[in-house]
Amino acid sequence: MMVRVNPQFMQSDPTPMPHRVMLIDGSEADLLYAEIMLQRCGEAWEISRFESARAALAALHDDAAADLILLDINMPGLDGFGFLEAYERLPRRSRTPVVMLTSSPDPADRARALRHRCVKDYLTKPLDRDAAASLAQLLVPG
Repeated sequence: MMVRVNPQFMQSDPTPMPHRVMLIDGSEADLLYAEIMLQRCGEAWEISRFESARAALAALHDDAAADLILLDINMPGLDGFGFLEAYERLPRRSRTPVVMLTSSPDPADRARALRHRCVKDYLTKPLDRDAAASLAQLLVPG
């Protein structure tokens, strides 16, 4: 038996699905700058911005999906390290990579962040176009 496939069903949409990234930073200016760099890097990103780590955790708890999280350390209220501890206790979050994007060049902060299994990289601000483009390589396939 031969099956014929309609060619229109074999054509794929040339527009790539955007990667979903969650930006978490206490500074509106830093959020805007990171968003601009992500938009200009040549990758397709769907961006959610949070000025509060608590608000980001609430969104994740409510099943907001993210393929990548960019996280600052120094924020009012819950800081980046507090976010990481709470984030790692959430169910089903172990596959979403976190990249620290911070103004802290302190080696102790870097070492502390990279001790968390979910943290895949540590970048210092400002995010540049090349670093933004390389973030897609950290995404977990499927």
